[in-house]
Amino acid sequence: MSAGSDSLTIDEINRMGKEQFVAALGGIFEHSSWVAEGVYQHVPFHSVEELHNVMLETARSAPRSQVEALLRSHPDLATRLQVTPLSAAEQQGAGLDRLTPEEFKLLTELNAAYTEKFRFPFILAVRGKNKDDIIMAIGERVNRPLEEEWEQALHEIGKITGFRLRDLLPEPEGTQS
Repeated sequence: MSAGSDSLTIDEINRMGKEQFVAALGGIFEHSSWVAEGVYQHVPFHSVEELHNVMLETARSAPRSQVEALLRSHPDLATRLQVTPLSAAEQQGAGLDRLTPEEFKLLTELNAAYTEKFRFPFILAVRGKNKDDIIMAIGERVNRPLEEEWEQALHEIGKITGFRLRDLLPEPEGTQS
């Protein structure tokens, strides 16, 4: 199985200096290279799963203001504003680049209501979902209490970063858990 020319191995990651490590992994968490910087002290990693778990723990254990900045760094789904290449590819895969004008208006309104209530954008791991799934999810989640939605947003970031990390560091077949 070929993983592509941009993929790395966990051994290559473990051999990197801090600057290379942060350059390679800094984009896994949206506009938050501080996660990779904090994780570097835990090298070496025995698996992608271990690396991801340490990254999640580093993000979750940061001061609340820093976690909030991480949440706020995510783009609104289906926004016409500039997003990172990873976010753009993820949103295109879910069909968010092909919304009807009515769907775009509804999603824009739901995004605005969500951000007004929670002070961070709606975050959803869109891989494997379609535009209807996404509109339904934001419609349900906008009515949740703040702490419940905070936890859900962090859970979704865990899924997103897991996908991104496994795309960058595909493990040989038979070694994934």
